[in-house]
Amino acid sequence: MQVITTHTNTDLDGLGAAVAAQKLYPEAILVLPGKLSRNVEEFLALHKDTLAIQNLKNLDINKIEKLIVVDTRAPRRLGKLGNIVDQDIEIHIYDHHPWAPGDLKGSFEMVDSVGATVTLLVEMIKDKNLPISPLEATTMIMGIYGDTGSLLFTNTTARDILAAAYLVEQGARLSVAADFLGRPLTEEQKSLFKDLVMSAEHHSVKGVKILLAKAQVDEFIVGLAPLTHNLAEIERPDAIFTVVEMEDRVHIVGRGNVPQVNIKNIVSHFGGGGHAEAASATVKHKHVDEVAAELVDVIHNEVQAPLHASDLMSSPVKSVVSSTTIAEANQIMLRYGHTGLPVVEDGRVIGVISRRDVEKGSHHGLGHAPVKGFMTNNVITVPKDTPVSEVQELMIEHDIGRLPVTDSGRLVGIVSRTDLLRTLHGEFQARHRTVYTNSKQTKFYSNVNDLMRRSLSPSMWSILKQAGKIADDFGFNIYAAGGVVRDIMLGADSLDVDLVVEGDGIVLAMAVASAYDAKVRKHEKFGTAEIEFADGFKVDIATARVEFYEYPAALPQVESSSLRQDLYRRDFTINAMAVSLNSYNFGKLVDYFGGREDLQYGLTGLIRVLHNLSFIEDPTRILRAIRFEQRYQMGIEPQTLRLLTEAVNQGVLNKVSNARLWEEIKHILTEPRAGKMLERLFNLEVWPYLFPGVEFKDVQPYLLRLAECISTINSWGFQDPQQKWLPYLIAILHRSQRKTAAGICAKYNVAKRQSEKIFTTISGWEDILLVISDMPQGTPASKLAVPVLSLPRESYPLLLTMMDSDWLVKRFRSLLQAIKSSKPTINGKFIKSLGYSPGPIYREVLEAIWQARLDGKVSTEEEEETFAHNYLSGIEGEM
Repeated sequence: MQVITTHTNTDLDGLGAAVAAQKLYPEAILVLPGKLSRNVEEFLALHKDTLAIQNLKNLDINKIEKLIVVDTRAPRRLGKLGNIVDQDIEIHIYDHHPWAPGDLKGSFEMVDSVGATVTLLVEMIKDKNLPISPLEATTMIMGIYGDTGSLLFTNTTARDILAAAYLVEQGARLSVAADFLGRPLTEEQKSLFKDLVMSAEHHSVKGVKILLAKAQVDEFIVGLAPLTHNLAEIERPDAIFTVVEMEDRVHIVGRGNVPQVNIKNIVSHFGGGGHAEAASATVKHKHVDEVAAELVDVIHNEVQAPLHASDLMSSPVKSVVSSTTIAEANQIMLRYGHTGLPVVEDGRVIGVISRRDVEKGSHHGLGHAPVKGFMTNNVITVPKDTPVSEVQELMIEHDIGRLPVTDSGRLVGIVSRTDLLRTLHGEFQARHRTVYTNSKQTKFYSNVNDLMRRSLSPSMWSILKQAGKIADDFGFNIYAAGGVVRDIMLGADSLDVDLVVEGDGIVLAMAVASAYDAKVRKHEKFGTAEIEFADGFKVDIATARVEFYEYPAALPQVESSSLRQDLYRRDFTINAMAVSLNSYNFGKLVDYFGGREDLQYGLTGLIRVLHNLSFIEDPTRILRAIRFEQRYQMGIEPQTLRLLTEAVNQGVLNKVSNARLWEEIKHILTEPRAGKMLERLFNLEVWPYLFPGVEFKDVQPYLLRLAECISTINSWGFQDPQQKWLPYLIAILHRSQRKTAAGICAKYNVAKRQSEKIFTTISGWEDILLVISDMPQGTPASKLAVPVLSLPRESYPLLLTMMDSDWLVKRFRSLLQAIKSSKPTINGKFIKSLGYSPGPIYREVLEAIWQARLDGKVSTEEEEETFAHNYLSGIEGEM
């Protein structure tokens, strides 16, 4: 006999899980072991027969061969069925509670940290595609809603939400679920609830607000857990404990919503169990007052110290004095990317000036006016030991985005709304915000040591380890930062390694170079150095710095700063991560701005700027955003895309020097997905700023095929040209008028030699394509080769994009390979040995030999020499 059961005082999750288990074990009998919670009791009054629940009294439990236990692993909670678990029977367990001493061991166990046990079973039902009736779906969804507070409790997981959604698809009736989830209190429950309210005591333990309520009743009253939840909804503490003596025992129920209070750990002192956010215990042979007093002592010992304002704040704080002008405040905000500045006098905060205040003053032509006339005077500050919960309340109550932090009245830091949000959403660690989590799809680590070892070459790995040791000796902090960290996280090759030093970057670079006998190029003005090793590998080392822009699109100015400010100057969050190289925490990921999340957002990733003025300050980031988006096939985050579009519409690219634009364009034109990047530039209306007068639609199909054709020609044995960007620039301009192309070449100062290649292609590509396609079979190869060679070889991929038939591609391939293999073996020295002086005759003879090789008339060096003799003799005869 197979039996499905759950715990005594069966709640909605226990019932829903048992019903779900019936779908997986259709031969099993469903029995409930004892008392029921009130809402389960009322629900079964209507649905017991339909759900085929049998009475335990009618079963011979000694005939049970398999016991399926759901929503518990504690034998003491199985009633009479707990007496047979030590017998020779097969036990299957489905549960979402953490393990506790004395728990059952099953031959099969499905245990995971989800909000409700029903979720685990629904996932299996869905995988097996088992049918569910609307009533069964309703019973199961009540279990999920009951244990997750209708998906609002902190123990709720994404899996619970997906399971609930699936049950709705299967016909779960939410109106029915709502009726039984929100049943009115009985008179006994109302009386108990009143006693709990009247006895409630507020405790502050290490800055955490604890509510303790106790009561004593003669009879057992079901529903202490929902009563505890209702009381928490009214009082809003960080954690609540109810202690109620019923009949011959004391019941403890705890709920919490802050990480400093682990409810399970606290109630475990009383033999209870549950989750970090919700747990319960039952104590025998003690009075309620005795248990409550002991509970208070345990709480004081178990509650962890909360985070304070000093743990979140940025320090030191950029501030201004009251006499600072609006224009000067604007420059400082622009320089450091701040949206507001404290105004101080003698170290004490007297006001706050926001970017909005500054913009308003500037709009009215008052840039010369002091900030004291525009600042907010009623400033709310917090001492550095203020708990984060109070910081949150102040920001909400007063609708403010930043709070200055003080120590004995003097400004020591500032907490922003962003700082608080990171803390609330579990992305905070003191000092450095190292962001990591576990996911079903991908696993992330706070230390990326192993990822680095797999991604980096052995020599690069060795250099980074050695740089960390040398930094240790100097007392410097050193980090790999930017693109190399991004590529490590993606498992991609990285050729550029940037190191950031909190200390003196040049001093460290000299020491590292000395250890490897490498060359160093120093840039004192920027505090940077480039190390070139014997194998040509290069590493850039920089002193942590902040770049600021004196005006939009200007070149950045540089000054020393902390690592956080150095990373804040970067273009996108995915490029604003760092990895420590110091020996004591080598490989530790430092992510202040959520770059790792953006890197792995959804299935692709996100490109996100660090602040709203990013594209205004440096418009070339528009091109880089598109380059990274297409290179990694990510998406541009919606707000970032809006900012990018607004910046393009404002014409900020017109303010960038052509030299800086050209550098970014060349980066794009050397990318494997350059065609897609150029198409994206067109779609975002960037194209006209880069290639004025060039119609994108005219060249779009060729640009999208060009990468494939470059690869094809490489496979034919031809190497990439020295200027890898040139085939794309030729393709961009090949349908333009020479005047337009000349304008583009002049705009970007393209060298004369490359410009001439572009002009030659413009004037000749159509004729050459006709020659290749129209020449009849059997035409001597030299007749085809001569016109083809009149075009630069950088134009060959473009020609290939225009060939839409296999025979034409085959002819082109044969022709190019023939040209490559037909270079004469003799040279001018042989002609000179025949007594001829250097001159045009050399070129004429060698070209004639080359054409003869193409046409198969000569093939060996001896035949070439004979051909040269005869050719020269023929010229003399003509003379």
